[in-house]
Amino acid sequence: MKCNFLGIILLTGLFFTMTTTTQAQEITTKPKSEFWSKVRFGGGLGLNFGRNNTNITVAPSALYQPNQYVAFGPGLNYTYQKFGDFKTTLVGASAIVISNPLDFLQLSGEFEQLRVFQSVSGLPDIPNSWNTALFLGAGYRLNVGGNSLGAIGIRYNVLFDNNDSVYADAWQPFVRVYF
Repeated sequence: MKCNFLGIILLTGLFFTMTTTTQAQEITTKPKSEFWSKVRFGGGLGLNFGRNNTNITVAPSALYQPNQYVAFGPGLNYTYQKFGDFKTTLVGASAIVISNPLDFLQLSGEFEQLRVFQSVSGLPDIPNSWNTALFLGAGYRLNVGGNSLGAIGIRYNVLFDNNDSVYADAWQPFVRVYF
């Protein structure tokens, strides 16, 4: 009786081992999602140093490109500026949509929301504020070996207010690079 009971336990254990191994093999052979193969990473990096002047920007972003004509995705922004006694820190996010209607042309729309922190040495604190921008842009696509690496162009902030903006002008050049 002990021999039969031990044999049943061994056969049951062997069956579960074979079933688990077969299931594991089936799981690994399923096709992988194509989502990550269509995601590109990039963004911007800016450094500017001068006499009594510092400007540092880090702006990573990602694009999902379902086809060769359209891409969209989120971005982050951190900027530190110091001009003499005046300091500004910008922290925010953006959403961008890019269209490539022709091989050499890139059109874009980008909504950006920044939290603005400002201070001047020796003066009372300046209240924190929000800055909203909506950029419409056009650029020349940089194509290498049939792959688009990005674009260089100009964008216009349609919400620009000369009295209430972190930007000096509504028009801004841009360089976009994605891998």
